[in-house]
Order: sequence, then structure tokens, then C-alpha cells
Amino acid sequence: MSSSADSPIARHWAPLPTLEEQLSEGRAARGSVPREALAELSAGPRDPMAILDAQDAHRVPELVPIRTERMAASAFAFYRGTAALMAADLSRSPSSGLLVGSCGDAHVSNFGLYASPQRTLVFDLNDFDESAWAPWEWDVKRLVTSIVIAGQSTNRDDRVIRESALDAVRVYARSLRGGARRTPVKRYYDRFDALSAALAVDDETRRAIDAAVKEADKRTGARAARKMTRTEEDGRLVFIDTPPTMAHVTPILEQRLLDQFNDYVTSTNIDIRVLLQKYTLSDLVLRVVGVGSVGTRCFVIALQDGNGDALLLQGKEAGPSVLIEHGRVEQPEAVVNYIRTHGDGGRVVAMQRILQAVSDPFLGHLVRSPGGAERDFYVRQFRDRKGGFDMDALDDASFRWYADACAATLARAHGQSPTAAIVSGYLGGGKVAGEAILEWAYAYAALSRADWQLYRAHRHVGER
Repeated sequence: MSSSADSPIARHWAPLPTLEEQLSEGRAARGSVPREALAELSAGPRDPMAILDAQDAHRVPELVPIRTERMAASAFAFYRGTAALMAADLSRSPSSGLLVGSCGDAHVSNFGLYASPQRTLVFDLNDFDESAWAPWEWDVKRLVTSIVIAGQSTNRDDRVIRESALDAVRVYARSLRGGARRTPVKRYYDRFDALSAALAVDDETRRAIDAAVKEADKRTGARAARKMTRTEEDGRLVFIDTPPTMAHVTPILEQRLLDQFNDYVTSTNIDIRVLLQKYTLSDLVLRVVGVGSVGTRCFVIALQDGNGDALLLQGKEAGPSVLIEHGRVEQPEAVVNYIRTHGDGGRVVAMQRILQAVSDPFLGHLVRSPGGAERDFYVRQFRDRKGGFDMDALDDASFRWYADACAATLARAHGQSPTAAIVSGYLGGGKVAGEAILEWAYAYAALSRADWQLYRAHRHVGER
């Protein structure tokens, strides 16, 4: 038997920091940036309309009016479409400097239900277009501000809004600390089971969950295919045009999909590669989605098996993360290298797999290449029992429950980062940071509402 001195592993081995050492490092970080400083919103010069105009310059021109109409509809709709503005504003505000894998757009409408690979319904983050590494509080501030704006937009009493927003930070803090105390493997397997959660809440909240689950159960790919496609004489499934929100593309784009579809297949896991051998491409359309994404290139792809049964996939354009482009967060070298190799589509897929408890098995990506795709894309299933919660339909108790559920879910996502315990040490129980973030959120909600009014005037909304 060889001695430890002869063992390459023994010579290489070094103990990792303990939980208490990481918590202490986080507490020490308060000396550099006090938690109270998180309340400060920079009052420096800014040009929000220039950022939004620049974004629209890269979108499909004929779809920009739809984006304008949707964003102008309400202060909350505007907030949903302005992750870039908030990233730019956050970059000028005091920051903890403690980076985690971040969603980048963690507002309350970007959480929801979807089917796990085991076909159970789970509740989790569901939008990762802007995901990258960023200070932990950026996601938390985006979430808490959305609670404030959603509460104000639904005419709730200010006491309810403040309690919901403040409690969300405390739930985040408790959940992050609880996760840090578990092993990394146990933390990895954590998830929010929507059906189990319904057993532990009041009747009104249970009814809200049941309604969301019922709606999610209707949103299946098979049902969408029945509504959105028809079968031609030769047996090929084709989409039914409903312009301007869904329309067929040019032959050039169809050929590009045919040429590069195998690149997507290769980016998926091996079981999905085998599964997709049982399908053939049958049609492609450009489709309008969401609020913030309107005008980006989003395609729905129809595949069919030998019996004519459909599988619908969604290919969505992936641009640079606003955390990087507007937040100017310097990314870890490994992330930079990954984006260089796999593009922004690969970034979105990778971050989704990191941040979600369970992810769509059909996730994959396409990378721009000479003579190929002009943009990066990621691919996922279309409408796989995806559903959300209507803020207008929630009573106050359900609204508070939902805010807490989002906060706990965000903590689980951030808890996958190696720095999670350090963040927990910095954050503590959430009281001090919660008051600071609440103050920031109210200030930013007022700023966002002013931006919304400016946007309506800038885009001449409501003028004859």
C-alpha cells in the first residue's frame, strides 16, 4: 500500500471552505458594502428611450408596433419589457459584488408551472433569455420591484404590498440559508411541487393554484397542434397563418432550418437525439410571443411522426444578456469561453439547466456560423403544460403566498452557485437587507412608472 506522500490525489487535495467559513466571509463583506447601501438608487443621467429604441432596431420591423402596444398597455407590462433599463440602472447603484448564476429578468410573471420530464407539474423560473452571472441582489430587486408594481397595478392596499415585498426578501434569506445547510446534492434535488403546495395553504390560495393547474393542463403541444395546424392532401402538417402574430417564413429561412436542424439535434442529450429520429420536419412559422420578446425572431417548428402525430418545438432568438450588455457585469472566464463556443443560445440553455430544478429535455441551441444562422437561437418544447398566475385574480392572501413562492424558488436557483453560502452570510436573516431593498424597489417602481409615461409619449401612444 502506497503512503499519502506517494498519492497524486493526496498531493492535489485541499479542504474546501466549511459552511461557517463561507458565512463568515459573507458577513465580512458587509464592511465593504453595508446592506443599507442596497437602498441607494443612482440619480445620475440616463436615457431610457435610447436603450429601448436601440433594442427595437434589431427586431423584426413589422412587429415593433405590437411590442409598443403591449408595453404601453400598463405600468406592469412596461416593466416586464424593460429588463435592459433596470440592468443599466443597477450597474450605477451600489452592489454587494457577490455574483451568482442569475435569471436577469426575475419578475413575478417569469415564474410559473410547466411539466417535468416525469410529467408532474412543477413551479419554477421559466425565462432565461437574460441569464448570466450577476450580483445576487439584482434578481431580488427585480422580483421585489415587480411585486410592488403588480400590487399597485391591481389597486392593493399599500400595507399588503409592503408586507408582501418585505416578506419575499425574508423568505429568500431563510430559503438560501436553509439550502446552504444541506449538502449540495440534496440542494440540487430541491423543487417546488405545485400540487403538494396546494395542500398547505388557505382555501382562496388553493383555488388560485387549482385554477393555474387547470389552465396549465390545457396548454399542451398536442392541443396547440390541433388548433394551429391542418393536414394537406399529401399528409404533411402545416401551420394556419394568423397574421401578424403567426405567419409562414421565406423559402430561404426554411432551407436554413433544413440545413441546420441537425445542429440543434446534436446539442441535445443522446436520448432526445434518438427520439427525434422518429420525426421529420413538416413546417415553420414566425410567431409573436410575450411582451419583452415581441419583435425578436421566434419560430414554431412542426415535426410529425409516421402516423401524422405532431411535436411542436419553439426556436427563439438569443441575443446578449442585458446583465452583460447593459449591466456591464464582467463574467467569469469559463462563462466567456462557453459563450464564445456555444453562442448566446448555448448560454440560455446552460443557465436554464443550472437554475431550474428540472428542465425541458428538448432544450438545445443553434450557433451562428458562416453561411448559416445569422443569429443565435435556443430551442425548447412549445406549450408543454406551461401556465402562470393571474395577478388580477389573486386575493391579498394569495398574492402574499405567490410572492413568497417566487422568492423561495429564486433562492433555490441562486443556491446552486458556489457563492450561495457567502451570499447567505452577507444577507443574514433578511431584515436589514429587506428594508433596504424595499426602499429601492419603491423608488424604482416610481421611476419605471415615469419611464412608462415617457415611453407612451415617445411612441405617440393614444394620439390620433
